Amino acid sequence: QPQPNQRQAADGLPGMPPVLDPKDVYAADRPNKLSPVVKGFPSRVYVPNTNSNTVTVIDPKTYKVIETIPVGRQPQHVVPSWDLKTLWVNNDLGNSLTPIDPRTGKAGKPVDVHDPYNLYFTPDGKYAIVMASKDRQLVFRDAHTMDRVKTVPVTCAGVNHADFSLDGRYFIVSCEFSGELLKVDTAQMKIVGKQKLDYRGAMPQDVKVSPDGKKFYVADMVANGLWILDGKTFGKPVFLYTGKGAHGLYVSRDSREMYISNRGEGTISVFDFAKDKLTKKWRLPQGGSPDMGGVSADGRILWLSGRYNAEVYAIDTRTGGQLARIKVGSGPHGLAVYPQPGRYSLGHTGVFR
Repeated sequence: QPQPNQRQAADGLPGMPPVLDPKDVYAADRPNKLSPVVKGFPSRVYVPNTNSNTVTVIDPKTYKVIETIPVGRQPQHVVPSWDLKTLWVNNDLGNSLTPIDPRTGKAGKPVDVHDPYNLYFTPDGKYAIVMASKDRQLVFRDAHTMDRVKTVPVTCAGVNHADFSLDGRYFIVSCEFSGELLKVDTAQMKIVGKQKLDYRGAMPQDVKVSPDGKKFYVADMVANGLWILDGKTFGKPVFLYTGKGAHGLYVSRDSREMYISNRGEGTISVFDFAKDKLTKKWRLPQGGSPDMGGVSADGRILWLSGRYNAEVYAIDTRTGGQLARIKVGSGPHGLAVYPQPGRYSLGHTGVFR
């Protein structure tokens, strides 16, 4: 009888590091469990400002801005590479990716990549997947050189976020402008399912898989909550109201809770996986527009960009209290907290396994 881990390795996407715990896809993301690869990297918060064409760098210990890096036009997200060694700034209208070395904090020479609204990596580390929103494509590229390998046209509008199944064999993608979801076979690089969300004007955003891998949660900023669906069957989802402009989804370091940023009302909803319900709602004291971000390495702080307020919020994950509100450039979006625990990155602002 093979051990669960061996069985997982056999069933998983070939080349993908075996899941540490088949009951918890986030088992490698425990507090301060940093990979040897990132051990010497300084802890920083990288904030892409879409209207200022810059990345603001914050020291999380002091809550002070320590640098502003000029990048390409309309940077949307700062994305850790699969091997954890590079941060890629997605310059959407600049049609380029700016690499930042997280050891030194220095930006390198931009790489030509068309319409990189967002960026993910296949769990085996072979390919980058560019969410080319305006081009209506998923573009599989070499994870290191960014050379185009396969272009997958999509019939939906506004591909933007995704997350992978526990076994890495498929991923679910949200299409924000047509209110649709896609299911994509990772190895075949092929769309195997598509569905339209049953809500007029639905605008799906961030996507996260549950710790046990059975469900996918999709934030919807027009429906104002989460769509919850079974990834395997890709059946009709159920809906859970969270708050106005539900946008970003972040899992706590103990895999027990998920933080949901409600951009339209300046709140964060807290969802308990075991109880399968919302348990808390935190309000930013002066309001705001909490968008994308991540959890600190120790799990104690949730960092979110304030998209329409040119600021960043640091929120205490034990109390929901605001620890800091930091002025940055205009249109701060896909903020990355780095480094974070985990063995490898699946992309976006840091989806670690």
